[in-house]
Amino acid sequence: MNKHRISRRSVLKGSLMASAIAGTGSFFGPWQENRAFAQAKPIKLGLTCDASGQYGNSGQDDLRGIKMAIEEFNAKGGVLGRKIVWTTADTETTPATGSRIAERFITREDCTILIGAIHSGVANAITQVAAKYGVIYLNTNSSAPSEAGENCSRIKFVWDGNGTNFSKASVKNAVDSIGKNWMLLTNDYVWGHTTAAATKAQVEGAGGKIIDNLLVPQNTRDFTAYLLKIQQAKPDVVATAIGGDDIKALREQVSQLKLDGKPAWINNQQDWPDVWGAPDSLFGVFGTTWYHKLQLPGVADFVKKWQAANKDGPIPVPGNVSYNGYMATRELLRAIERAGSTNNVKIIKELENLKLSATDRMQHFDAYMDPVTHQLQQTIYLARRNAKPADNTDLYELISWTEPKSAMDDAAAGKCKLTPYEQVPTVDS
Repeated sequence: MNKHRISRRSVLKGSLMASAIAGTGSFFGPWQENRAFAQAKPIKLGLTCDASGQYGNSGQDDLRGIKMAIEEFNAKGGVLGRKIVWTTADTETTPATGSRIAERFITREDCTILIGAIHSGVANAITQVAAKYGVIYLNTNSSAPSEAGENCSRIKFVWDGNGTNFSKASVKNAVDSIGKNWMLLTNDYVWGHTTAAATKAQVEGAGGKIIDNLLVPQNTRDFTAYLLKIQQAKPDVVATAIGGDDIKALREQVSQLKLDGKPAWINNQQDWPDVWGAPDSLFGVFGTTWYHKLQLPGVADFVKKWQAANKDGPIPVPGNVSYNGYMATRELLRAIERAGSTNNVKIIKELENLKLSATDRMQHFDAYMDPVTHQLQQTIYLARRNAKPADNTDLYELISWTEPKSAMDDAAAGKCKLTPYEQVPTVDS
């Protein structure tokens, strides 16, 4: 069996180097504050978060949530008496960069777990590298159905809702109540394609039809040609799978052309960093996994803690991206505690058996990790622009919440093939 073990000397060297590099972080010291940490080998995490490209804003919001969870555990004495240290680098919303950084984090910087993703192509590239070494990888925020389907992995856990989950929560009701003629507007990469395919299946299953699917290259800023086609076709509904900076540009142009009322728009998922700063362009119905104004136990306290940890950040309240990053990291560290070990297979088995109460998740329904696909099954919310906000951060009106079994991606299990435990290279930090 392949082995991948990390020496104490190399971890010390990598952590000290990380703390000296601008733009990275390390929670390695000072030693005098905690003698126990000084005697115990730290657990090092590689945070694979975009800082530029289409999902740069979301990548950094993901990082805020991940760091918050790490800081909370270190403040309580770390995990198994060991401090958690981390390093990060810009994955640039580019699969090749994500692959290169994952390789460097594992082979040169002694990271034994990787966390972070927005772009599904980047997430899949990181997965391939992590699987080669047996390193656990938490895909915090990318939501292509393929991540829990054909691109699943024994070492990867997917924490966001995917395109199928959001389509199941929204499409049938829209076909029944709005109309049967739909157009799709789709980012031309894996998340867009797989989300559009999921939407198409839901529309046709509800008795509707897709009259066209317009493919939009990533980093498109002028949507005029696409919007003219939509005007000419006069669909009842347009379903988008457009993300990041692209959806921000699309929303502004739809509003300018006054197309935000008719046709109806189903925007599969809206990430908070893509909405903040441009609330006037928010339109249509869209999905999310969490909202900072949920009237549920723990939400207000979480918001206050997040704000205290991110006083100088560009976004004043946490959204779904930061929430997903925090929750994934928190559950990883809890799993290590339950396992009483940093052995990768022991941690994997703990995560596969994960069950979370609605209260612990700050959602309406209990959540659980699907052991077959490694995707967290959770509450799926639908929202629209809030016409009567309580304050300048209250941008959403939540209009429904769907329990996990009703939004489940039923097709994923048949596409996902997990490597047997005994074939996973051993990693123990």
